[in-house]
Parts: sequence; structure tokens; C-alpha cells
Amino acid sequence: MSDYRGGEPIREKSGAGKTIVIVLVVIAAIVGVLFATGFWSANVKEGSLPEVSVKGGDMPNVDLDSKAVVVGTKKTEVEVPKVKTETETVDVPTVGVKDNGEK
Repeated sequence: MSDYRGGEPIREKSGAGKTIVIVLVVIAAIVGVLFATGFWSANVKEGSLPEVSVKGGDMPNVDLDSKAVVVGTKKTEVEVPKVKTETETVDVPTVGVKDNGEK
């Protein structure tokens, strides 16, 4: 893209991001061709997890003096807001369709 300021053309250069994307696309295409033609292959052999042996043991002895947690309820008076509703008559809009002058 060219821009003319003061009689001299000024050319804007593309950013480095565009160049990086092009290089990555070319690399991906080359890797795809190498896999498709068989130069590279992903030979995955079946494997197995190693066998692990775990021997049981005793829990360690711990002398712990802890407090007891007591949970319960008690009667207490608190202020609770109450919402009241009333019925009023109001005008609401209606929408209808007239066909051939009929309602």
C-alpha cells in the first residue's frame, strides 16, 4: 500500500506476525508431506504400566487432645421483612391483526 505525503511515496511494511504465520504454515505442510509419503512415521507400540507392589503397614500412633464441636439450634427473635402485594387495575397495551376489516 502506498501513501503520498509531501510528494514522496511512503510504503508501509507488513508486520512480523504475518511472516511468522507463513513460516509456520510452510513447516506444517512439510511435516504433513513427510508423514504422508512415509519418510516419517509414528510407530506406536503397545505398552504396559509397570507393576507396583504396595505393602500394608500400621497407622502411626498419635496422642491428640482436641475440642468437641457442638452444633444445635436455639429460639431467637429477629426482624424479618415482609413483602405485601396488592392487585390494581392498569391499562396494558394490546396487539391485534385486522383481516378484511374484521376484528
